[in-house]
Amino acid sequence: MTRTVVLTLGRLPKALDLARGFSSIGWRVIVAEPFARHLCGSSRDVARSIRVPPPSAGKRAYLEALAKIVREERAELVLPVSEETMHVAHLPPLLPPGARVATMPPDQVLALHHKGGFIRAALDYGVTVPESLPLGTPEAAALARDSAVVVKPVHSCSGRGVRRLAAGDPLPGEADPHLVQRLIVGEEFSTCSLAHQGRVLATTVYRGAQFSGSVAVSFERVDHPAIEAWAARFIERANWSGFISFDLIVDARGTPWGIECNPRTTSGLHFFEPTDIARSLADPTAPPPRHRPERTLQQFWSCLTETQLSLFKGGPFRANLRRLLTTRDVCWQARDPWPLLAMPWTSWPIIRDAARKGVPFGEVATLDVGWYEDATSAAAR
Repeated sequence: MTRTVVLTLGRLPKALDLARGFSSIGWRVIVAEPFARHLCGSSRDVARSIRVPPPSAGKRAYLEALAKIVREERAELVLPVSEETMHVAHLPPLLPPGARVATMPPDQVLALHHKGGFIRAALDYGVTVPESLPLGTPEAAALARDSAVVVKPVHSCSGRGVRRLAAGDPLPGEADPHLVQRLIVGEEFSTCSLAHQGRVLATTVYRGAQFSGSVAVSFERVDHPAIEAWAARFIERANWSGFISFDLIVDARGTPWGIECNPRTTSGLHFFEPTDIARSLADPTAPPPRHRPERTLQQFWSCLTETQLSLFKGGPFRANLRRLLTTRDVCWQARDPWPLLAMPWTSWPIIRDAARKGVPFGEVATLDVGWYEDATSAAAR
């Protein structure tokens, strides 16, 4: 009997990699997506797309819709893709026997999604993180007087709401919880790991090569043993299973400092062979996932936009054009061309909202599925 996986988002290129990977090993791929049209919907590797209400319209309704899909499609695996992971982690009690969710329990996922919770866990696990204190406390005020700092919401993604302040600059007054973090000067890297019971199956270390706002749209994979060792220690101490990703800054002495954790996939997923990732998710004892041969990848349409802007608004146009013409797109496959070719049409709801708000595509792509609350019990609403 054909095995079935449910992907809980279809609008992002990460989902397309996962869909292609599972299709290549003979699984039936179902996509649950709040948008009526989306990137994966045009792929030959997706058997069916089913529209669900977004978590922003009601967390309980979202979970019940997912559970109904799992029952009706007889799925054995539910695979979260991006920011909706924090919601999907609450799904297991609603599922029939034999169905599993490829993420950790909600208390562990939410603890690391919270930027302060991640810092507390990292300190407990013995890995290096910058001094970080809650906004509004005397300790945070003292840190900001003596050091340059970064102020960030405890729940955010894609760099939304992040501000850098010089030493002595007044701290903002914010109603929502924020973190004040000592600024580490150095080069920023990101990771994406797949793990099973504290054992790293594979890790990608990468950095942004081109950006749209604060979101990388072109990526470069690098070799960095110190960062891989940092991530492996955290994963082992957390006894983590599933995807987990980190943002780190490496200072002039070569020390990695973890600044944020994403207990989910990131764009580093694109550097893995999709078939290998699917096999490891289906069976953690399978051979470890291999990296694709490409060292750089891009999101073509976003890079095209940034290249055009650099021509008319000033910027490294020639470098951007050279990268655009020589870098492989994350979505392109000759056997499955429509996800890339049709992307302007399938992504129109996100493009429209980004234009209305005047912010980059990546910053609005997950607004309706993100988690922005402290209380785990909010999932019941």
